[in-house]
Amino acid sequence: MTAPDATSKKRRSNRCAAFAADNNGATAVEFALVAAPFLALIIALVQTFLVFFAQELLESVVQQSARLIMTGQVQSAQMTQAAFKQKVCDQIVIFFNCSGMMVDVQVANDWTTANTSLPPLTFNGQGQVTNVWQYNPGDAGDIVVLRVTYVWPVVLGPLGFNLSNISNGNRQIMASAAFQNEPSS
Repeated sequence: MTAPDATSKKRRSNRCAAFAADNNGATAVEFALVAAPFLALIIALVQTFLVFFAQELLESVVQQSARLIMTGQVQSAQMTQAAFKQKVCDQIVIFFNCSGMMVDVQVANDWTTANTSLPPLTFNGQGQVTNVWQYNPGDAGDIVVLRVTYVWPVVLGPLGFNLSNISNGNRQIMASAAFQNEPSS
């Protein structure tokens, strides 16, 4: 081994030792290691919060809308399906696009046949819902089920976190109310 080779080898080992002992960039490296999972957790929390908040808002709107049917206001005004859907949409101030709101009003024969389950959605080639929704607010004393559903857009979450529950990658949220119309006075 020649002297210049030994000198360069010693210089390289000194640089490696100096790099390993240097703490100037340690904070940046540690942050880079922790930042990705931390940001993924924050995004997942925000997305979950928005879905649950939207669900609660929809529940509140359905309860208010059900009261319009239960008290006979919808029947006395002879409200059409489109007019009732607009009444539901008028109560929503944030988060929802009324064109995506689906309102289903049915009369049940008795409480055991009242269907308050999440309706399965069918989609056309453009990804639009093709379900046909019923609208029958009933008469005094009838048992009525009001279901309002909405397809909530889901942003694909980090690290595989995904809140979607329908085939197109979005989340179907729904609120329902089953009640008996008040007797006419």
